[in-house]
Amino acid sequence: MLNRREWIEITTGAAGALALRPRLLRALQQGELLRRAIPSSGEMLPVVGLGSSATFSRMARSEDRDALRGVIRTMVDGGATVFDTAPSYGASEEVAGEIAADLAVTDRIFWATKVNVAGRGGGTAEPAAARAQIDDSFRKLRVDSVDLIQVHNLGDVPTQLGILKELKDEGRVRYLGVTTTSERQYAELERIMRNEPLDFIGIDYAVDNRTVETAILPLAQERKIGVLVYLPFGRTRLWQRVEGRELPEWASELDATTWAQFFIKFILGHPAVTVVTPATSNPTHMADNIGGGIGRLPDDAMRERMAALVEALPPAPARR
Repeated sequence: MLNRREWIEITTGAAGALALRPRLLRALQQGELLRRAIPSSGEMLPVVGLGSSATFSRMARSEDRDALRGVIRTMVDGGATVFDTAPSYGASEEVAGEIAADLAVTDRIFWATKVNVAGRGGGTAEPAAARAQIDDSFRKLRVDSVDLIQVHNLGDVPTQLGILKELKDEGRVRYLGVTTTSERQYAELERIMRNEPLDFIGIDYAVDNRTVETAILPLAQERKIGVLVYLPFGRTRLWQRVEGRELPEWASELDATTWAQFFIKFILGHPAVTVVTPATSNPTHMADNIGGGIGRLPDDAMRERMAALVEALPPAPARR
């Protein structure tokens, strides 16, 4: 069993990661990536996708993009389709669109991006600027229609969601939604969920960050709203908490062989979650993440056992 640190050592450089990919994909082919329905339509999506903030975004700014090419190739080969991005993620939209076109997989990806020209939860969005940003996303992703566009960080929702509604009516956007990873905005998120015809919300959720279980996730089920989960590893927080620790033997009851799969399976154990989209710039980690959506998922009792194990660990060091 390899942990992420061992894999990083083995796959130093994109060439090593790509060389290892066929063996990993053969292992993944022993099971099938689970799929869940988008509540508003019934369309089925694989439960693990790819985010493009953090390391993906940083790598997209570099000249060496072989690793990102390997990540997208691994994602598609492994049966995952959802690619989550945003204009604020640097070059992620443009680089992903370029790589997907080069690999001839553009039509095999469920493109999810965002709009926000108003700032995080404040300010007024100029409609012309919002439309220009959306048009730019179409250009960068090289598509005529985008599967999902969400209002990022609840920025001027009336204006920007209104534009998305128009685009959905025109057939240029298939699904619409809103996102926030700030607990301070959860009350406003609930209000919007109750009053707007959303297809999706995007939130952060992890085994040691369960605030959304109280109201947000039950409301999503009630309102038949799909849920994209960001930050399933708490950025690096969970990796710090389990560093040097072996995965418990009972994780095999979930078909989890790595901590990444353990963390992802905890999230997918909640029935409100549609897709989890961890970000990565490493093809091997992409394959590992896909493994989190294969095999058995935890029931409520097992999820509590998983959470208790993590809760008993020392907290991650405070970020400086």
